[in-house]
Amino acid sequence: YPNPFNPATKIIYQITQNDFVTLKIYDVLGNEVAILVNENKPAGKYEINFDASSAESGLSSGVYLYKLQAGSFVETKKMLLLK
Repeated sequence: YPNPFNPATKIIYQITQNDFVTLKIYDVLGNEVAILVNENKPAGKYEINFDASSAESGLSSGVYLYKLQAGSFVETKKMLLLK
């Protein structure tokens, strides 16, 4: 969880009310590399598995960011992929 990881990690989050949730992975240049969640979710705790080897053309070692948005709440955290 989530640092460092190779090639997979779990991202755990919780929302307190029904809301539209997006969870996206970005590289350090700001390029979107994966969309993990993009839908309405009921309140609750969620665990998402992210496998960097199955992302588009596989990801190389480095720093990645995940951005969680649920309504007006936004959180961005850093992840480190080591191969």
